[in-house]
Amino acid sequence: MVTLTRIYTRGGDKGQTSLGDGTRVGKHALRVEAYGTVDEANAVIGLARLDTAAEPQADAMLARIQNDLFDLGADLCNPAAEGEAPGQALRMVQPQVDRLEAEIDAMNQSLAPLTSFILPGGSPASARLHLARTVVRRAERLMVALAEAEPVGPAAIAYVNRLSDHLFVLARRMNGNGAADVLWTPGANRG
Repeated sequence: MVTLTRIYTRGGDKGQTSLGDGTRVGKHALRVEAYGTVDEANAVIGLARLDTAAEPQADAMLARIQNDLFDLGADLCNPAAEGEAPGQALRMVQPQVDRLEAEIDAMNQSLAPLTSFILPGGSPASARLHLARTVVRRAERLMVALAEAEPVGPAAIAYVNRLSDHLFVLARRMNGNGAADVLWTPGANRG
């Protein structure tokens, strides 16, 4: 359990922050960019939840995802230690990925196959979920770049990859199971 008794520490006033293991790094460090973007995605999902409250199943999925995103942030803010024992640090695990896949499969059963790419929009919930999806994709790109320089758990990368798919399918579901999807018309405004 985390206990915060003081919100500001002044520790970052010179452009540095502490990772979970106490290491000081620049606030522009790739690891900080990655978990900061995960936090941004979580905030956008919080906005989407303003429009999913009337859909208890969708809202419950998003609540679980928000909690998972805090787990992902904790994972990313703690560099893997040499010889780290299982359970020593909070890490993303395959069952979190598996749950997303099961939810995607269940939601996708009621959706008609796509005949075109989808433009973000339709309902307010769908538009916000598409925004969250794009932020998640940015987090994924940062995490993959980080993984080229330092260890990042495979479940963390798989989770964020699957999450963008989940948000895409949920956005379609929130558009009347795809009925209100806004389809791309290639070259529609060329002349």
